[in-house]
Amino acid sequence: MHLREVRPHKDNRGVNLISDALAFDRRWYGEPDASSNATGYAKLFSRSHDVVIRVCDTAGNVIETHEHVGEFKEP
Repeated sequence: MHLREVRPHKDNRGVNLISDALAFDRRWYGEPDASSNATGYAKLFSRSHDVVIRVCDTAGNVIETHEHVGEFKEP
């Protein structure tokens, strides 16, 4: 199971997508809909395996959790 976190950017003008397994370690998303865009990207690039996506607020508290089950399984 992989873990992705969506955290507010330091200047509060967007969010960072932090991952343990994406091609790029961090990705930045600006307003509007930054959080949903980052969550959608994490789901899209996690199609082949299970992932937990946590959305955090500025204090670091988890405010949303998304669990995505990989669509591609071996026979």
